[in-house]
Amino acid sequence: MTYHLAGDSTVAECAPAEHPMSGWGAHLAPHVDEPVRNLAFGGATTQTFFERKWDELVADIEKGDTLVIQFGHNDQKVTELASRGGYTENLTRMVREARERGARAVLCTSCERRWFDGEKVVPTHGDYPNAVRDLAHDLDVPVIDLTVFTAWLYEDAGSAGSAAYLTHLEPGTHESWPEGIADNTHFHERGAKKIAAFVARSLRAIERKDGDSRAMGSPEVA
Repeated sequence: MTYHLAGDSTVAECAPAEHPMSGWGAHLAPHVDEPVRNLAFGGATTQTFFERKWDELVADIEKGDTLVIQFGHNDQKVTELASRGGYTENLTRMVREARERGARAVLCTSCERRWFDGEKVVPTHGDYPNAVRDLAHDLDVPVIDLTVFTAWLYEDAGSAGSAAYLTHLEPGTHESWPEGIADNTHFHERGAKKIAAFVARSLRAIERKDGDSRAMGSPEVA
């Protein structure tokens, strides 16, 4: 079994020149017992992923694999990829084609941006997380709610403390960012590791639930 990851920069492995910036997918492997194949890339929408990476991804999906899907950051900037339109149509296709190959599909809501209003994180993804939750229900697909988890993660640490989870570096403190950086979307590897651990725990829970259902004789979803 292999975990295949489809997503945007918040999932992707960053280039060495961008470290310590990191997507959570780069840190999933230490938390799971099976190989991880991460094809996520920066700037990806569901549509550009089809254009650039989808054929490569599905060519190596085998029966029993798991496809983990997380988009939304960039889709919400494209009119043709409305939350209840092109976005969910593309997600539906990803789920369908993974299932056709005998793989399990898992949907993820987008990781929240670190935008605070007082002590609370400001939601920035509009209807897109709800569209994923509703689609997961309609397709009977497991969902990992990273919007909720990351909002909790930031609020638990507070406005100041949560900066450590994102790429916030003072000038002159890191060779990759000599002028410094204050990025509230892309993770420092510290934050990426936290999210990866949560994704891994969620995947184990999904697999246990699936195993229990089969043991009880529940019909397998087509």
